[in-house]
Amino acid sequence: MEFIDPALLTYCENHSSEEDYLLKKITRETQAKVMMPRMISGHLQGKMLELFTKMQNPKTILEIGTYTGYSGICMARGLGKDGTLITLDINDELETMVRGFFEESGLSDKIDYRLGNAMEIIPTLPGPFDMAFIDADKINYINYYDLIIDKINPGGIILADNVLWSGKILADENLPIDKNTQAILDFNTLIQNDSRVENVLLPIRDGVMMARKI
Repeated sequence: MEFIDPALLTYCENHSSEEDYLLKKITRETQAKVMMPRMISGHLQGKMLELFTKMQNPKTILEIGTYTGYSGICMARGLGKDGTLITLDINDELETMVRGFFEESGLSDKIDYRLGNAMEIIPTLPGPFDMAFIDADKINYINYYDLIIDKINPGGIILADNVLWSGKILADENLPIDKNTQAILDFNTLIQNDSRVENVLLPIRDGVMMARKI
């Protein structure tokens, strides 16, 4: 589902800082070699993540869902001199590709790339974190949030991708709702009702929820 006229999207991209060679390369190789390339963050969201990082000036970021490394590189570019991005993914088949992109970015010293089940890894991470980006399996969005919220510093930001879920969150109430859509609906409701955060749902790409810990 397209949320914006393609011509308007192109205009937005043409009036945003241009993707460099590496980000374009990651997009090309993801589309050519990886299943479900639509999962890549892409130009507008990537630049948004980079600028949010620069504005937040976090010491440590936690990313849940590395995929092919596009979003991780964008956030790592926004880190200060001593900043670190911990990025988690369960798909070890992409490891060689992703590590290659991280090396090519010149930011591998800032990126702590860990493979495994995030539900098992997160409890072992001491934190605290100043920023987190959730972009993994939708069924566990609430579980991920519950695991990280107490590790986020006051004033820290949690971002979650795909919270509009291709428009399925507005599906006909008389039709059955699939489990991923229900998980996103439940997550969005949880954030909206959580007094520990203030939040805004941004209609960027497939929807980004931004929650700031109070």
